[in-house]
Amino acid sequence: MSNVQSKQRINIQVNGEWHSTEVEGDETLLDLLRNKLNLKGSKAGCGTGDCGACTVILDGKIVPSCLVYAATTNGSEITTVEGIGSAEKLHPLQQAFIQTGAVQCGFCIPGMIIAAKNLLDSNPSPTRNEVREALVGNICRCTGYIRIIEAVMMAAELMRNSKNEA
Repeated sequence: MSNVQSKQRINIQVNGEWHSTEVEGDETLLDLLRNKLNLKGSKAGCGTGDCGACTVILDGKIVPSCLVYAATTNGSEITTVEGIGSAEKLHPLQQAFIQTGAVQCGFCIPGMIIAAKNLLDSNPSPTRNEVREALVGNICRCTGYIRIIEAVMMAAELMRNSKNEA
């Protein structure tokens, strides 16, 4: 008996752009993003969904992309860290992480930013405890979380101020 995995064609929207690609039955969303779509922001950390380094927004909810089979995402909308800002125009979260010194080695930061974005999209004025709760699935091994929480609080203020100015 052969160990050949069945292939399936899927269509997914990643960072606002549609992609049609073939995936293996056991291929994860993380593998698809990194290896086929060349989106390296989501990191392969623990492989068990515990560290948060591979966090993406899938149809409005944060998920560890290492635990999601790519084949199950057909028709889905996915946001990765590459989809929320650019080098020319940083997202307020990216700007705040830099300004507060929340970025250490950078391995956990994409997942932290995605989890924080998901929080701020639904709650533009979170408390510090709500920020802590939103980041509970993301582990940083370089530093404490004080600057990370400060960055999310700063980003929330920046985002509120930009809406007030518009």
